[in-house]
Amino acid sequence: MNTRFISGFALTLAATVTFLTPATSAQAEALTLTDIAGRQVTLDERPDKIILGEGRMMYAIAAISSGNPFEHIVGWKDDLVQYDPDAFRKFEAAFPADAERMINFGNPYAGDFSIEGVLEADADLVLLDSGNLFKAEETGLIEKLDKAGVPVVFIDFRRNATENTVPSLLILGRILGEEAGAAKFIDFYIAEMRRVTNVVDMIPAEDRPLVVVENAAGWQPDFCCWSFGPYNYGRFVELAGGKNFASTLANAYSVTLSMEGVLDADPDHVIGTGANWAEAKPEVTSTLLGYEGDPAGNAEKIAALASRPGFSELRAVKEGYYHSIYHQFYNSPYHFVAVQQIAKWLYPDDFADLDPQDTFNRLHAEFMPYEAYGQFWLSAEPATQ
Repeated sequence: MNTRFISGFALTLAATVTFLTPATSAQAEALTLTDIAGRQVTLDERPDKIILGEGRMMYAIAAISSGNPFEHIVGWKDDLVQYDPDAFRKFEAAFPADAERMINFGNPYAGDFSIEGVLEADADLVLLDSGNLFKAEETGLIEKLDKAGVPVVFIDFRRNATENTVPSLLILGRILGEEAGAAKFIDFYIAEMRRVTNVVDMIPAEDRPLVVVENAAGWQPDFCCWSFGPYNYGRFVELAGGKNFASTLANAYSVTLSMEGVLDADPDHVIGTGANWAEAKPEVTSTLLGYEGDPAGNAEKIAALASRPGFSELRAVKEGYYHSIYHQFYNSPYHFVAVQQIAKWLYPDDFADLDPQDTFNRLHAEFMPYEAYGQFWLSAEPATQ
């Protein structure tokens, strides 16, 4: 049994049960919660002008919102625009006036975040990513915002995504007044995750295939390789029934691999992540996966990635087990789609009836303000001998 998934999930529910406790009449206006960083935060009233430390937090906000997901958002860091322009254009088409009015407050973790701009916007909450807690403390951002009277709440859909998604959604639901939407999405999330974990729990550890994950394959041409330890995509692989190679090297979020090490490991599968980074960084050779993904163009790109020096020697590449998947699953509550697709790659017979594309389509039909189309994963053809 996958006790790590179950126990971690149980702990997050226990830690966040207070979010579901109704307030007394005397507490009706104030909100007190414990954020993902373990900080107790009291909001005098439900916030109405929120700044997002990362624009990609909109993935989660949109999924639980019953109306306009931008209603309480005044600005963000422009990473959604820069690193997932396909998704930004989907939001822009659905909510053009709101997308236009978003203020870019800069990077809250790099010292260019404008406290003056926060005050001018009359913001009453800043949402930050818990993976950057240390940077936020180191730059004095939390202290500066506290002195300015602007509370900070940390959420996480990236670093410990599979453990922190549920409590982060509960936090967002409470803050936005979207408790019902959060609960509905959480039910969907758990059910879809269990379609995989209930099967792979029965697979012995010694029978699990070895997987190398290449984080942002092609971001730096001819470089190998950034990967994930037992976090994020590394954890997705483990939940999908694979043995994540980088997890055997270090218990760290980010692990650097050498081509020599990958060749020695001789993995059964290689999975690279890709997204439309070409608009912000034209020199990338990544697959441009996303809502505007072009299958023909991406087929050429994945073939080029698989033929890079060293990679072309791998058994996985020769046998047709070099894959590419949408990078932005790594920072959203939709990562159950990635877990399903990885499981289908690793165990095609066991998951013959599982259709991740159908899951993705239902996700959009039930929760998102726009339709699902584009391309979000593919595999390279087996290398010719």
